[in-house]
Amino acid sequence: MVVCVCNAIREHDVREAARSGATSACQAYRALGRSPKCGQCVPFAREIINSERAAA
Repeated sequence: MVVCVCNAIREHDVREAARSGATSACQAYRALGRSPKCGQCVPFAREIINSERAAA
């Protein structure tokens, strides 16, 4: 599933960044070499990161 259309970031990319230590959407995007543009994806990315952290 696409999380960020502006940056072509997929859900598995955000999950991997969270597993690698990203604790926020901005950290995950930086880990992927990108940054949020319009911001509509940030709440969904945050949700994914929180679910990965809860599962760890």
